[in-house]
Amino acid sequence: MLSERSAETVRATLPVVRGAISEIAARFYSKLFAAHPELLRELFNRGNQANGTQREALAGSITVFASALVDGPGTSPEGMLSRIAHKHASLGVTRDQYDVVHANLFAAIAEVLGDAATDEVVRAWDEVYWLMAESLVAREEKLYAAAGAPDGDTWRDYRVDARRFETPEVVTFLVRPVDGGPVPEWRPGQYVSVRVRLPDGARQIRQYSLTGDTRADALSITVRRVDGEPDGEVSNRLHDHIREGDVLRLSAPFGDVVLEESSDPVLLASAGIGCTPVIAMLRHLVATDSARRVIAVHADRSPSRHAFRAEFERLVAELDNAEAHVWYEVPEGPWPEERTGLPDLAGLRIPPGTDAYLCGPSTFMREAHRQLVSAGVAETDIHYEVFEPDSWLARE
Repeated sequence: MLSERSAETVRATLPVVRGAISEIAARFYSKLFAAHPELLRELFNRGNQANGTQREALAGSITVFASALVDGPGTSPEGMLSRIAHKHASLGVTRDQYDVVHANLFAAIAEVLGDAATDEVVRAWDEVYWLMAESLVAREEKLYAAAGAPDGDTWRDYRVDARRFETPEVVTFLVRPVDGGPVPEWRPGQYVSVRVRLPDGARQIRQYSLTGDTRADALSITVRRVDGEPDGEVSNRLHDHIREGDVLRLSAPFGDVVLEESSDPVLLASAGIGCTPVIAMLRHLVATDSARRVIAVHADRSPSRHAFRAEFERLVAELDNAEAHVWYEVPEGPWPEERTGLPDLAGLRIPPGTDAYLCGPSTFMREAHRQLVSAGVAETDIHYEVFEPDSWLARE
Protein backbone atom coordinates (compact mmCIF):
# COMPACT_ATOMS: atom_id res chain seq x y z
CA MET A 1 0.00 0.00 0.00
CA LEU A 2 1.01 3.60 -0.52
CA SER A 3 1.80 5.62 2.56
CA GLU A 4 -1.05 7.96 3.49
CA ARG A 5 0.88 11.09 2.56
CA SER A 6 1.98 9.67 -0.81
CA ALA A 7 -1.54 8.52 -1.56
CA GLU A 8 -2.82 12.07 -1.09
CA THR A 9 -0.12 13.44 -3.38
CA VAL A 10 -0.68 10.82 -6.07
CA ARG A 11 -4.43 11.36 -5.96
CA ALA A 12 -3.95 15.12 -6.35
CA THR A 13 -1.40 14.85 -9.18
CA LEU A 14 -2.84 11.86 -11.05
CA PRO A 15 -4.79 14.02 -13.54
CA VAL A 16 -1.64 15.99 -14.37
CA VAL A 17 0.51 12.89 -14.72
CA ARG A 18 -2.17 11.10 -16.76
CA GLY A 19 -2.33 14.05 -19.13
CA ALA A 20 1.44 14.11 -19.55
CA ILE A 21 2.19 10.38 -19.38
CA SER A 22 2.44 9.86 -23.14
CA GLU A 23 5.09 12.58 -23.41
CA ILE A 24 6.82 11.19 -20.32
CA ALA A 25 6.90 7.72 -21.91
CA ALA A 26 8.32 9.09 -25.16
CA ARG A 27 11.06 11.02 -23.31
CA PHE A 28 11.77 7.96 -21.15
CA TYR A 29 12.44 5.68 -24.11
CA SER A 30 14.53 8.32 -25.82
CA LYS A 31 16.71 8.66 -22.73
CA LEU A 32 16.84 4.93 -22.08
CA PHE A 33 18.04 4.03 -25.56
CA ALA A 34 20.51 6.92 -25.68
CA ALA A 35 22.10 5.66 -22.46
CA HIS A 36 21.68 1.94 -23.23
CA PRO A 37 21.45 1.39 -27.02
CA GLU A 38 21.97 -2.33 -26.46
CA LEU A 39 18.49 -2.56 -24.95
CA LEU A 40 16.88 -1.48 -28.22
CA ARG A 41 19.02 -3.95 -30.13
CA GLU A 42 18.73 -6.89 -27.74
CA LEU A 43 15.55 -6.57 -25.65
CA PHE A 44 12.92 -4.12 -26.89
CA ASN A 45 10.87 -4.68 -30.04
CA ARG A 46 12.13 -2.10 -32.55
CA GLY A 47 8.90 -2.28 -34.53
CA ASN A 48 6.78 -1.42 -31.49
CA GLN A 49 9.11 1.45 -30.71
CA ALA A 50 8.76 2.76 -34.25
CA ASN A 51 4.96 2.71 -34.26
CA GLY A 52 4.56 3.96 -30.68
CA THR A 53 2.51 1.05 -29.30
CA GLN A 54 5.04 0.28 -26.58
CA ARG A 55 4.84 3.87 -25.30
CA GLU A 56 1.04 3.66 -25.13
CA ALA A 57 1.20 0.40 -23.17
CA LEU A 58 3.73 1.78 -20.68
CA ALA A 59 1.68 4.93 -20.15
CA GLY A 60 -1.49 2.92 -19.59
CA SER A 61 0.07 0.49 -17.13
CA ILE A 62 1.55 3.20 -14.91
CA THR A 63 -1.67 5.19 -14.62
CA VAL A 64 -3.80 2.06 -14.11
CA PHE A 65 -1.55 0.91 -11.29
CA ALA A 66 -1.48 4.35 -9.64
CA SER A 67 -5.26 4.63 -9.90
CA ALA A 68 -5.68 1.25 -8.23
CA LEU A 69 -3.45 2.30 -5.33
CA VAL A 70 -5.46 5.42 -4.54
CA ASP A 71 -8.94 4.18 -5.45
CA GLY A 72 -8.72 0.78 -3.77
CA PRO A 73 -6.03 0.76 -1.06
CA GLY A 74 -4.64 -2.73 -0.59
CA THR A 75 -5.66 -3.83 -4.09
CA SER A 76 -3.83 -3.97 -7.39
CA PRO A 77 -4.72 -4.69 -11.03
CA GLU A 78 -3.83 -8.38 -10.88
CA GLY A 79 -4.65 -9.15 -14.50
CA MET A 80 -2.39 -6.39 -15.77
CA LEU A 81 0.49 -7.31 -13.47
CA SER A 82 0.27 -10.99 -14.39
CA ARG A 83 0.32 -10.21 -18.10
CA ILE A 84 3.33 -7.90 -17.80
CA ALA A 85 5.21 -10.40 -15.61
CA HIS A 86 4.74 -13.21 -18.13
CA LYS A 87 5.93 -10.97 -20.96
CA HIS A 88 8.94 -9.84 -18.94
CA ALA A 89 9.81 -13.44 -18.05
CA SER A 90 9.65 -14.43 -21.72
CA LEU A 91 12.25 -11.72 -22.40
CA GLY A 92 14.50 -12.59 -19.45
CA VAL A 93 13.99 -9.29 -17.59
CA THR A 94 15.86 -9.23 -14.28
CA ARG A 95 15.67 -7.16 -11.08
CA ASP A 96 18.66 -4.93 -11.89
CA GLN A 97 16.96 -3.65 -15.05
CA TYR A 98 14.27 -1.99 -12.93
CA ASP A 99 16.97 0.33 -11.55
CA VAL A 100 17.91 1.36 -15.10
CA VAL A 101 14.26 2.01 -15.97
CA HIS A 102 13.76 4.00 -12.77
CA ALA A 103 16.66 6.36 -13.41
CA ASN A 104 15.54 7.22 -16.94
CA LEU A 105 11.83 7.34 -16.17
CA PHE A 106 12.21 9.83 -13.34
CA ALA A 107 14.57 11.96 -15.39
CA ALA A 108 11.81 12.11 -18.01
CA ILE A 109 9.19 12.96 -15.36
CA ALA A 110 11.33 15.84 -14.10
CA GLU A 111 11.76 17.21 -17.62
CA VAL A 112 8.10 17.01 -18.61
CA LEU A 113 6.52 18.20 -15.35
CA GLY A 114 9.12 20.89 -14.73
CA ASP A 115 8.39 22.94 -11.61
CA ALA A 116 5.41 20.69 -10.83
CA ALA A 117 7.86 17.86 -10.08
CA THR A 118 8.48 18.96 -6.50
CA ASP A 119 10.37 16.77 -4.06
CA GLU A 120 7.07 15.65 -2.54
CA VAL A 121 5.59 14.72 -5.92
CA VAL A 122 8.71 12.84 -6.94
CA ARG A 123 8.79 10.92 -3.64
CA ALA A 124 5.15 9.91 -3.99
CA TRP A 125 5.50 8.68 -7.56
CA ASP A 126 8.78 7.01 -6.67
CA GLU A 127 6.79 5.00 -4.13
CA VAL A 128 4.27 4.07 -6.84
CA TYR A 129 7.07 2.93 -9.14
CA TRP A 130 8.76 0.69 -6.62
CA LEU A 131 5.51 -0.86 -5.42
CA MET A 132 4.78 -1.81 -9.03
CA ALA A 133 8.35 -2.91 -9.69
CA GLU A 134 8.58 -5.09 -6.58
CA SER A 135 5.22 -6.66 -7.39
CA LEU A 136 6.42 -7.54 -10.88
CA VAL A 137 9.80 -8.80 -9.67
CA ALA A 138 8.11 -11.14 -7.19
CA ARG A 139 5.89 -12.56 -9.92
CA GLU A 140 8.76 -12.91 -12.37
CA GLU A 141 10.96 -14.69 -9.84
CA LYS A 142 8.18 -17.25 -9.27
CA LEU A 143 7.89 -17.79 -13.03
CA TYR A 144 11.65 -18.27 -13.37
CA ALA A 145 11.70 -20.71 -10.46
CA ALA A 146 8.85 -22.72 -12.03
CA ALA A 147 10.82 -22.83 -15.30
CA GLY A 148 13.90 -24.12 -13.47
CA ALA A 149 15.89 -20.95 -14.18
CA PRO A 150 16.01 -18.79 -11.03
CA ASP A 151 18.58 -16.52 -12.72
CA GLY A 152 16.06 -15.65 -15.44
CA ASP A 153 17.95 -17.41 -18.23
CA THR A 154 15.36 -19.76 -19.73
CA TRP A 155 16.90 -19.73 -23.23
CA ARG A 156 17.53 -23.04 -24.97
CA ASP A 157 18.56 -24.15 -28.47
CA TYR A 158 16.03 -26.02 -30.64
CA ARG A 159 16.60 -27.61 -34.03
CA VAL A 160 14.00 -27.18 -36.76
CA ASP A 161 12.78 -30.67 -37.70
CA ALA A 162 10.03 -29.59 -40.07
CA ARG A 163 8.61 -26.51 -41.73
CA ARG A 164 5.02 -26.45 -42.99
CA PHE A 165 3.08 -23.66 -44.70
CA GLU A 166 -0.45 -23.20 -43.36
CA THR A 167 -1.10 -20.43 -45.93
CA PRO A 168 1.34 -18.59 -48.23
CA GLU A 169 2.01 -16.10 -45.42
CA VAL A 170 1.81 -18.40 -42.37
CA VAL A 171 4.36 -21.10 -41.59
CA THR A 172 4.66 -23.58 -38.72
CA PHE A 173 8.05 -24.70 -37.40
CA LEU A 174 8.35 -28.02 -35.57
CA VAL A 175 11.36 -27.86 -33.24
CA ARG A 176 13.13 -30.20 -30.80
CA PRO A 177 15.76 -29.42 -28.13
CA VAL A 178 19.33 -29.68 -29.41
CA ASP A 179 20.42 -31.10 -26.05
CA GLY A 180 18.14 -34.12 -26.51
CA GLY A 181 16.22 -33.42 -23.33
CA PRO A 182 12.44 -33.31 -23.02
CA VAL A 183 10.48 -30.28 -24.13
CA PRO A 184 9.13 -28.13 -21.27
CA GLU A 185 5.57 -28.58 -20.12
CA TRP A 186 3.16 -25.95 -21.42
CA ARG A 187 -0.52 -25.12 -21.41
CA PRO A 188 -2.81 -24.34 -24.37
CA GLY A 189 -2.68 -20.60 -25.00
CA GLN A 190 0.95 -20.08 -24.00
CA TYR A 191 3.79 -18.77 -26.15
CA VAL A 192 7.57 -18.84 -26.36
CA SER A 193 10.00 -16.08 -27.25
CA VAL A 194 12.32 -16.55 -30.22
CA ARG A 195 15.62 -14.66 -30.34
CA VAL A 196 16.95 -14.09 -33.84
CA ARG A 197 20.16 -12.42 -35.02
CA LEU A 198 19.40 -9.92 -37.79
CA PRO A 199 21.71 -8.73 -40.61
CA ASP A 200 22.73 -5.60 -38.67
CA GLY A 201 23.88 -7.73 -35.73
CA ALA A 202 20.90 -6.99 -33.48
CA ARG A 203 19.34 -9.92 -31.63
CA GLN A 204 15.64 -9.16 -31.61
CA ILE A 205 13.05 -11.12 -29.63
CA ARG A 206 9.45 -11.93 -30.58
CA GLN A 207 6.75 -14.09 -29.03
CA TYR A 208 4.89 -16.82 -30.94
CA SER A 209 2.03 -19.03 -29.78
CA LEU A 210 2.59 -22.73 -29.29
CA THR A 211 0.23 -24.47 -31.71
CA GLY A 212 0.94 -28.16 -31.28
CA ASP A 213 -0.16 -30.88 -28.87
CA THR A 214 0.84 -30.44 -25.21
CA ARG A 215 1.69 -34.18 -25.09
CA ALA A 216 4.10 -34.12 -28.06
CA ASP A 217 7.87 -34.51 -27.79
CA ALA A 218 8.40 -31.39 -29.91
CA LEU A 219 7.19 -27.80 -29.92
CA SER A 220 5.36 -26.11 -32.78
CA ILE A 221 5.34 -22.36 -33.32
CA THR A 222 3.37 -20.66 -36.06
CA VAL A 223 4.59 -17.43 -37.63
CA ARG A 224 2.78 -14.99 -39.91
CA ARG A 225 4.77 -12.93 -42.37
CA VAL A 226 4.35 -9.20 -41.70
CA ASP A 227 4.66 -6.84 -44.65
CA GLY A 228 3.91 -3.19 -43.98
CA GLU A 229 5.19 -0.21 -42.04
CA PRO A 230 7.33 -1.48 -40.48
CA ASP A 231 7.89 -4.96 -41.88
CA GLY A 232 8.18 -7.79 -39.39
CA GLU A 233 11.91 -7.99 -38.76
CA VAL A 234 11.90 -11.35 -36.98
CA SER A 235 8.84 -12.95 -38.57
CA ASN A 236 10.07 -12.25 -42.09
CA ARG A 237 13.59 -13.43 -41.19
CA LEU A 238 12.13 -16.74 -40.03
CA HIS A 239 10.08 -17.06 -43.22
CA ASP A 240 12.93 -16.22 -45.57
CA HIS A 241 15.94 -17.87 -43.94
CA ILE A 242 15.07 -20.59 -41.43
CA ARG A 243 14.97 -24.10 -42.88
CA GLU A 244 15.01 -27.67 -41.60
CA GLY A 245 18.19 -28.34 -39.65
CA ASP A 246 18.65 -24.73 -38.54
CA VAL A 247 18.81 -23.87 -34.84
CA LEU A 248 16.52 -21.41 -33.07
CA ARG A 249 16.95 -19.93 -29.61
CA LEU A 250 13.70 -20.23 -27.61
CA SER A 251 12.61 -19.22 -24.13
CA ALA A 252 10.57 -21.37 -21.80
CA PRO A 253 6.78 -21.20 -22.35
CA PHE A 254 4.97 -18.29 -20.71
CA GLY A 255 1.58 -16.60 -20.91
CA ASP A 256 -1.32 -16.42 -18.49
CA VAL A 257 -4.22 -16.65 -20.97
CA VAL A 258 -4.56 -20.43 -20.88
CA LEU A 259 -7.42 -22.86 -21.28
CA GLU A 260 -8.54 -23.75 -17.77
CA GLU A 261 -9.64 -27.28 -16.96
CA SER A 262 -13.38 -27.04 -16.39
CA SER A 263 -16.73 -28.52 -17.30
CA ASP A 264 -18.21 -25.09 -18.10
CA PRO A 265 -19.16 -24.17 -21.67
CA VAL A 266 -16.33 -22.50 -23.57
CA LEU A 267 -16.29 -20.03 -26.45
CA LEU A 268 -13.10 -19.68 -28.49
CA ALA A 269 -13.19 -16.62 -30.74
CA SER A 270 -10.31 -15.60 -33.00
CA ALA A 271 -9.58 -13.43 -36.01
CA GLY A 272 -6.66 -13.66 -38.43
CA ILE A 273 -3.49 -15.04 -36.88
CA GLY A 274 -5.29 -14.98 -33.53
CA CYS A 275 -6.23 -18.55 -34.47
CA THR A 276 -2.87 -19.82 -33.17
CA PRO A 277 -3.60 -20.10 -29.43
CA VAL A 278 -7.15 -21.23 -30.24
CA ILE A 279 -5.95 -24.16 -32.37
CA ALA A 280 -3.85 -25.38 -29.45
CA MET A 281 -6.89 -25.12 -27.18
CA LEU A 282 -9.02 -27.12 -29.63
CA ARG A 283 -6.29 -29.75 -29.92
CA HIS A 284 -6.23 -30.07 -26.15
CA LEU A 285 -10.00 -30.40 -25.91
CA VAL A 286 -9.92 -33.22 -28.49
CA ALA A 287 -6.91 -34.93 -26.90
CA THR A 288 -8.62 -34.99 -23.50
CA ASP A 289 -11.94 -36.15 -25.00
CA SER A 290 -13.62 -33.12 -23.46
CA ALA A 291 -17.38 -33.17 -23.00
CA ARG A 292 -17.56 -29.38 -22.64
CA ARG A 293 -19.97 -27.36 -24.74
CA VAL A 294 -17.66 -25.68 -27.27
CA ILE A 295 -18.48 -22.72 -29.53
CA ALA A 296 -15.59 -22.06 -31.94
CA VAL A 297 -15.65 -18.76 -33.84
CA HIS A 298 -13.19 -17.46 -36.42
CA ALA A 299 -13.10 -14.41 -38.69
CA ASP A 300 -10.69 -13.90 -41.56
CA ARG A 301 -10.14 -11.97 -44.76
CA SER A 302 -10.79 -15.01 -46.98
CA PRO A 303 -10.68 -18.82 -46.87
CA SER A 304 -7.21 -18.89 -48.47
CA ARG A 305 -5.85 -16.69 -45.67
CA HIS A 306 -7.44 -18.76 -42.89
CA ALA A 307 -4.52 -20.61 -41.29
CA PHE A 308 -5.40 -24.07 -39.93
CA ARG A 309 -8.75 -23.95 -41.74
CA ALA A 310 -8.97 -27.72 -42.35
CA GLU A 311 -7.59 -28.47 -38.89
CA PHE A 312 -10.15 -26.14 -37.31
CA GLU A 313 -13.01 -27.93 -39.06
CA ARG A 314 -11.64 -31.39 -38.21
CA LEU A 315 -11.09 -30.66 -34.53
CA VAL A 316 -14.54 -29.16 -34.04
CA ALA A 317 -16.08 -32.17 -35.80
CA GLU A 318 -14.26 -34.56 -33.45
CA LEU A 319 -15.80 -32.95 -30.38
CA ASP A 320 -19.19 -34.38 -29.40
CA ASN A 321 -20.68 -31.09 -28.23
CA ALA A 322 -19.13 -28.41 -30.44
CA GLU A 323 -20.18 -26.02 -33.18
CA ALA A 324 -18.20 -23.78 -35.52
CA HIS A 325 -19.06 -20.32 -36.88
CA VAL A 326 -16.79 -18.73 -39.50
CA TRP A 327 -17.00 -15.31 -41.16
CA TYR A 328 -15.03 -14.23 -44.24
CA GLU A 329 -14.86 -10.66 -45.47
CA VAL A 330 -14.22 -11.86 -49.04
CA PRO A 331 -15.60 -15.39 -49.52
CA GLU A 332 -14.11 -17.50 -52.29
CA GLY A 333 -16.96 -19.49 -53.80
CA PRO A 334 -20.42 -20.15 -52.34
CA TRP A 335 -20.77 -18.88 -48.78
CA PRO A 336 -23.78 -18.01 -46.58
CA GLU A 337 -24.57 -14.32 -46.78
CA GLU A 338 -25.05 -14.09 -43.00
CA ARG A 339 -21.46 -15.30 -42.61
CA THR A 340 -19.98 -12.65 -44.90
CA GLY A 341 -18.30 -9.60 -43.39
CA LEU A 342 -17.50 -9.03 -39.73
CA PRO A 343 -18.36 -11.60 -37.04
CA ASP A 344 -21.56 -11.23 -35.06
CA LEU A 345 -21.32 -13.00 -31.71
CA ALA A 346 -24.57 -11.40 -30.61
CA GLY A 347 -26.43 -13.78 -32.90
CA LEU A 348 -25.04 -16.90 -31.21
CA ARG A 349 -26.79 -18.78 -28.45
CA ILE A 350 -24.25 -18.62 -25.65
CA PRO A 351 -25.02 -20.81 -22.62
CA PRO A 352 -24.93 -19.32 -19.10
CA GLY A 353 -21.57 -19.70 -17.35
CA THR A 354 -19.55 -19.69 -20.57
CA ASP A 355 -15.80 -19.05 -20.38
CA ALA A 356 -14.72 -16.97 -23.38
CA TYR A 357 -11.24 -16.72 -24.91
CA LEU A 358 -10.52 -14.01 -27.50
CA CYS A 359 -7.49 -13.51 -29.71
CA GLY A 360 -7.03 -11.25 -32.70
CA PRO A 361 -6.75 -7.57 -33.62
CA SER A 362 -7.76 -5.18 -30.84
CA THR A 363 -10.72 -3.86 -32.85
CA PHE A 364 -12.09 -7.41 -33.20
CA MET A 365 -11.64 -8.15 -29.50
CA ARG A 366 -13.22 -4.92 -28.31
CA GLU A 367 -16.33 -5.57 -30.39
CA ALA A 368 -16.42 -9.25 -29.38
CA HIS A 369 -16.06 -8.25 -25.74
CA ARG A 370 -18.95 -5.80 -26.06
CA GLN A 371 -21.16 -8.38 -27.72
CA LEU A 372 -20.35 -11.05 -25.13
CA VAL A 373 -21.10 -8.76 -22.19
CA SER A 374 -24.39 -7.80 -23.84
CA ALA A 375 -25.16 -11.51 -24.20
CA GLY A 376 -24.71 -11.99 -20.46
CA VAL A 377 -21.16 -13.35 -20.28
CA ALA A 378 -19.48 -12.15 -17.08
CA GLU A 379 -16.54 -9.76 -17.46
CA THR A 380 -14.43 -12.06 -15.29
CA ASP A 381 -15.11 -14.95 -17.68
CA ILE A 382 -13.75 -13.13 -20.74
CA HIS A 383 -10.04 -13.67 -21.36
CA TYR A 384 -8.05 -12.16 -24.21
CA GLU A 385 -4.58 -12.40 -25.75
CA VAL A 386 -2.94 -9.73 -27.89
CA PHE A 387 0.11 -9.95 -30.15
CA GLU A 388 1.30 -6.40 -29.47
CA PRO A 389 1.92 -4.16 -26.45
CA ASP A 390 -1.35 -4.26 -24.55
CA SER A 391 -2.80 -0.74 -24.61
CA TRP A 392 -6.14 -2.35 -23.71
CA LEU A 393 -4.84 -2.75 -20.17
CA ALA A 394 -5.93 0.79 -19.46
CA ARG A 395 -9.54 -0.33 -19.45
CA GLU A 396 -9.04 -2.43 -16.29
